[in-house]
Amino acid sequence: MKTPLLPALPDLAPRQRCGVIEFPVHHMRGGTSTGLVLHAASVPADPALREELLRHLMGVPQSGQLAGNRQITGLGRGAPTSNKVFLAEVEQHAGEPRLVSTLAQLAGGHADIDWSVNCGNMSSALQLWGLDSGVIEALAIGTHAIAIRNTNTGVITTSRMVREPDGSFAAASIPGVPGNYPRVDLFMHDPVGAKTGQLLPTGKAQDKVLGHDVSCVDVAVPMVIASARQFGKTAHESIAELEADAAFMDAIRHVWSAAGRLMGLRRRDGQRMTLEELARSETIPKFCIVGAAKEEGNIAVRYFTPQAGHASLAVSGGCCLAAACLIEGTVAHGIARGVPPVGAEDAEMDIGIANPAGILGTTIVARRDLATGQIIIGSAAYRRSAQILLRGHAPLYQASAALKAWLLKQI
Repeated sequence: MKTPLLPALPDLAPRQRCGVIEFPVHHMRGGTSTGLVLHAASVPADPALREELLRHLMGVPQSGQLAGNRQITGLGRGAPTSNKVFLAEVEQHAGEPRLVSTLAQLAGGHADIDWSVNCGNMSSALQLWGLDSGVIEALAIGTHAIAIRNTNTGVITTSRMVREPDGSFAAASIPGVPGNYPRVDLFMHDPVGAKTGQLLPTGKAQDKVLGHDVSCVDVAVPMVIASARQFGKTAHESIAELEADAAFMDAIRHVWSAAGRLMGLRRRDGQRMTLEELARSETIPKFCIVGAAKEEGNIAVRYFTPQAGHASLAVSGGCCLAAACLIEGTVAHGIARGVPPVGAEDAEMDIGIANPAGILGTTIVARRDLATGQIIIGSAAYRRSAQILLRGHAPLYQASAALKAWLLKQI
């Protein structure tokens, strides 16, 4: 018998109170991002009314720009990581429920809304929202997983939570968030060859690039992995210290550019990127230096995006590095400690990665092909935590006549 976590919350529709229409919201944290999760069925289908509603809720201007806007009339918090709104609902796929998510990325200083991106951090709040709102069946004791289809990108992930015998959720601590909160593991499926189509884009586990031994790996994101010791570093320095070392930054730029050429990285038009383009690139390849973990974790890392150092570690880069730790012959495998061998059957391999903000927990589902000896990676997961900051109804004091009319029809 399934024990309900909470009674289903019936009030997912707008309401009117004291002459003001109020809209149902879950204000949530997912990973290191915060924002709103709204039931998609309660949101206007008309794009203009939908965007007006989101701007009211987050406290951003309805048109143009508003420099220095503090969002004091809404629930946004200034930073891009706290200006996210997910529209979510449930669909049936192959006889199973599946969450459908659509992300709206807002900004405090202007009215434009970006509908082209997803957010891995805020995605970790969706399963908890679905359970709390009652749109998916209450979680029984044990493990519960549900697929999430993101409409912005078309990517499908699987979110997994665990309910303990006392009814609470299994908790986790993640870098950048003090304390323990409900743990969520988000699995990316078929992550190999995100940009190059190959696990090892150069065909080798390790290459010599400008005198440095590096590993070029493409899992979720193409990345160049180098030993910190080759650059006179330990992978325990602060990011500020590394960025202040001009000689170091110049050296790694040359290495990632040359390695990017070996990987065959391409522009959007399909042409191979030049050394100059790779040197200027803000996105690919990612670059990291690795060293031995001091206490917790299997390996230590300092991660670059690539032009700037990351304050912690991007989850995509973390999954790539974790996969590299499993592949014999890579720089990461040679430095990582306590990594179990990959067997012939699919198994979940947990890898902890020490970074400036703490330990990023990752899970790689992998097996070894006995015929070829190659590692086959089926999925990669990153560990997040989620919490409900507040659930309730937000009054819309400034709603337009058109938005009011639409909302009144829903009451």
